[in-house]
Order: sequence, then C-alpha cells, then structure tokens
Amino acid sequence: MEGFEYVSTLRLPEIVAGPGEISELPGVVRRFGRRALVIVRRPGFTEGEDWARIEASLSAAGVEFEVEGVSGEPSPALVDGIVARVRGRRPAGEPVDVVVGIGGGSVLDTAKAVAGLLIPGNSVMDHLEGLAPGLPYKGPAVPFVAVPTTAGTGSEATKNAVLSVRGPSGFKRSFRDEGLIARVAILDPDLLASCPPELIAANGMDALTQLLESYLSTRANPVADGLALKGLAAAREGLLAWHEMAVAGLGGAPAADAARAAMAAAALCSGICLAQTGLGAVHGVASPLGALFPIPHGVACGATLAAATRVNVAALERREPGNSALGRYAELGRLLGGSGAAALTDGEARAALVQLLEDWRARLAVPRLSAYGITAADIPAVVADSRGSSMKTNPIVLTDDEIAAILSASL
Repeated sequence: MEGFEYVSTLRLPEIVAGPGEISELPGVVRRFGRRALVIVRRPGFTEGEDWARIEASLSAAGVEFEVEGVSGEPSPALVDGIVARVRGRRPAGEPVDVVVGIGGGSVLDTAKAVAGLLIPGNSVMDHLEGLAPGLPYKGPAVPFVAVPTTAGTGSEATKNAVLSVRGPSGFKRSFRDEGLIARVAILDPDLLASCPPELIAANGMDALTQLLESYLSTRANPVADGLALKGLAAAREGLLAWHEMAVAGLGGAPAADAARAAMAAAALCSGICLAQTGLGAVHGVASPLGALFPIPHGVACGATLAAATRVNVAALERREPGNSALGRYAELGRLLGGSGAAALTDGEARAALVQLLEDWRARLAVPRLSAYGITAADIPAVVADSRGSSMKTNPIVLTDDEIAAILSASL
C-alpha cells in the first residue's frame, strides 16, 4: 500500500467542469465530426428542459444526431441491440463520428460499450470479464463523450462498462479496455438539479464507497490517495446537505449549487481512483447482489458499507495488527468526522467511522438488503460469487464466514 509499487499509465478524459458547461457540448462533438449517436435515459430525460436545450444547441451547431434510450441497468442484450440498430440505419461508409452519453452510470456504461462496438460490430458478450469466450478487445472505438447527470458512479472517468443479467443464473460483469475511456467528460452540476432524494442517496453512497475502498486498497498509491481524500472531503460537505435540501423540495435552489458541485467532484474523483487502485469487499458483494436481486448498485453499497468496514477492521485487528490499513481507517474516521473527531485515538476513530457510516445510511434513508427480498437463505449464493476483481484488492483476505457476516448485518 505504501510507496510506488503500483504504477498506472491509465489515461484520463479531458475534463470540462462547471455550471453551464453543457453549452460546450456542440463544440466538443464537432471536434470529432458531425454525425452523433446520443444515448440518454428514457423515459424521463428527453421530456425535460435540459434535453430541449441540448437538442436545440446540437441542431444549431449542424450536428446530425440520432437518439437511443436506456431504462434500468444495462444488459448485454441492450448494448447489442443498440449496436445492431445503429449499424443497420447507417449507409455503408457513413459511420457515427462520436457517441455522447448523457445520464447516470447506466447510460454512460451503455454508451461506452456501444462506442466500443459500433465499428467491430460483434457482441459485447465476446469481451465480458470472467465469461467465455473472453476475447481480447481490439477496437477501434468510436470517440465517446460522457455527460453525467448524477453524482456517484464516476463512469465518466473509467475504462469499464458494467453490464448485468438478473436472475438465478444472472451475472454482473465488465467490458473493460482503455480504448473505451471517454475522450471528453463534461461535468455540469446544473444537470444534477432535478435528482430526487433517493437517487442522490444511492449514487452518493456509491461514490463514498469507491473513495473509501480506493484509499484502503492494496493497490493504493500516493497520487490516488490525494484524490481520494479530496473527494471524501467534498462528499462530507456535499452529500447530506444536498440530500436534505432535495427532501425539503429545494434541490434546484441556488443554495444547493455548492453541494451539487461538491458531489460532482467527489464522483469524478471516485471514478479516477477506482480505475487506478481497484476497490474492496463492498463492491465484492455488490456485484452478485445486483445480479441476483433487483437492488440498485448504490443501494447495495450503502446498505453494506458500515458492516463491511466493521468486519474489515475487526479482521485486521485480529490477524494483521501491523497492517497500515488500520491507520488509514483511523484517518478516514477523523476526516469524515470533522473537527470533533480530530482528538480521537486510532481505535476510537475507527469505531467512530463505523458509526458514522451507519448514521449516514439512516439519514439518507438507504434501504437495508431485506427491502429487496434478500434473506439469510440467500447469503451463501452471494458469498460464493463475491470473490471477483474488487475483493482481490480488499485490505485483508476475508473468510467466507466474514463475508457472510457483512451480509447478515446488512439485512
């Protein structure tokens, strides 16, 4: 965890950030050409004022665009269907010049995968990690522009598109390649103004989890550490405040501007960090939870974060008391606890962190796992499929019983 043992050459998108910066989208699109595929959430986004302004600005700039919609979490069938339709509508020799994703993580992941496959034209199933045939991706990808309208996943900064098939034999896997990274990410906090409280909570807990797990990862490094701590400080200032204003019906008020901007920054930092370091136990269990049950990813993270922190700390104290992650947990307890936590001992700060995470879950009204029909009888199946790439960078190797304890405490 210490030093520079892990070195990444992963590139980042060009970042255009600030209130009103969505006005830059037509110019960004025209850098790549005049024919665009725009992927948005439907129903919902295309009925709003933001879309009306975006549509008018693209038309005024001479951009020819077609629109595809995403509803729910993306699946391989959704991606393959969009690729087939777009390729079928285009005359030979007239490819799409750029793909624009405008939405939350589901929309951005869909757009990212579609951009990667429009030219080769094969199924995304060929490239999903952990599934046959597991073919390497050779590209090329169509340029991708990411415009997030939620603050949580950080998909605008990552190289992976997460796709799901739900059900007893379901899965949640990534199509992952550096060629899929957005060329440009436009972060306009004004686009977040209409987020409802439940979406703010779920996505905010996803960003918070990604920042925490990146900082505690076995692949943590000084560069990512700085971004993680910056993002956590932003989440401390923005998440609860933004949620409370949204609950009060003030989510679009000027007083919410700073909170939205803080969470947009936290989400971006979380995406950059996870791409550099990997994640941990929360995302290890969130993957099978999302594949087996109709639970949103951010809710799965929020429901299990406090329990995973408690179990990780206990395992480290019992089996690896010299592990530097224990000191990092204490640092996080002091950071998120604010000035009142500055004088806590390491042990007190770790305990305070666990309690704070549980308090935040309750204040944000993030449901427990049982709200989605998950019972104690389902725990073995979740544990059995929890040891994917995220679990490999957890600060300590957890036993099956310890993973089960996380889930049991989160029901």
